[in-house]
Amino acid sequence: MFTIEHDFDATIVTLVDEPAAHRQKDVTINAFEDCVVIEQVDARSDEVQSITLSLAQLADLTAALNLPEGVYRRPEKG
Repeated sequence: MFTIEHDFDATIVTLVDEPAAHRQKDVTINAFEDCVVIEQVDARSDEVQSITLSLAQLADLTAALNLPEGVYRRPEKG
């Protein structure tokens, strides 16, 4: 399950892990104009951990999810 909210400067997607034996904490994705921030509460420390991806890194991740194992470089724009 997931939710989508639109704020002034970001779109916020929250991924909720469906009930399971080893349920993970919710993941929040904040999509800004120039980057994407992924956050999740660490169950051990109860602190929010975050990862910031540039839009180029996000594009690489999106492409990687649909490719077989290997090393790739996206074509240069221009």
